[in-house]
Amino acid sequence: MRPLGRLAALAAAAVLVAAMLAPVVWMIVASLRPDAGVFAPSAETVAAPLSLEHYRALFGERGFLRPVANSLIVAAATTAVTLPIAVLCAYAIARLRFAGRSALLAVVLAVSMFPQISIVPPLYLALRTLHLIDTFPGLVIPYVTFAAPLAIWLLTGFFRQLPADLEEAAMIDGATRLRALRDVVLPMAAPGVATAAILTFLYAWNEFLFALSFTLGPEHHTVPVALTLFRGRYQVPWGQVLAATVVATIPVALLVLGFQRRIIAGLTAGATKG
Repeated sequence: MRPLGRLAALAAAAVLVAAMLAPVVWMIVASLRPDAGVFAPSAETVAAPLSLEHYRALFGERGFLRPVANSLIVAAATTAVTLPIAVLCAYAIARLRFAGRSALLAVVLAVSMFPQISIVPPLYLALRTLHLIDTFPGLVIPYVTFAAPLAIWLLTGFFRQLPADLEEAAMIDGATRLRALRDVVLPMAAPGVATAAILTFLYAWNEFLFALSFTLGPEHHTVPVALTLFRGRYQVPWGQVLAATVVATIPVALLVLGFQRRIIAGLTAGATKG
């Protein structure tokens, strides 16, 4: 690449990064300013020192640690249930020869594209019959239904890229297919499995519709629902809303930054060979 072209590419990348980071920086700064200076900053609010008042109110008055803990519990449980299901299903589709496996994969993926709002009423009735409304299992079960298809699709593409020689050698030496999967395939598929786990966790962390429909009180509200229900007596407390958004973003940002290489490797592998 010529120097001029390289400089233009760097400038374009810098502009793109700045455009992506600007809302985040604004959100963090606004969460440290008075409510009056969030959307209509004046000379007085701009000159005012930054304060943690919104964060103190968030954890003192709002009890925001509860929805954060609820989201962590639900997201972790969803990931723990989804991952073994997705690994077994994806491995079967990738390695076993049977009629209609491509159609089966398409049907599985189509489930995740089904509009969630259309199944809320029957799902609510089913969960109410099972006494699972306003419980963590009542959220985990629907989450697994929608998170598993994407994880299966991703892992199927990853398993298909792995050479079958090593697991076949293990089975010749007496290992069962499940043991070959555990001891041979999964270590090689670690980037794909990690990517599926992270994407499942992020889906459960950010999901709103089911969490709003199947929980009744703050004891089981997750972060998206708690943010939506923030209300003041006369106006929306935007400072606290932004502070809560910053707090809710931190675990996700740390997770993505910590595993970004595995995410990229897993997504690339899953997309290169379907």
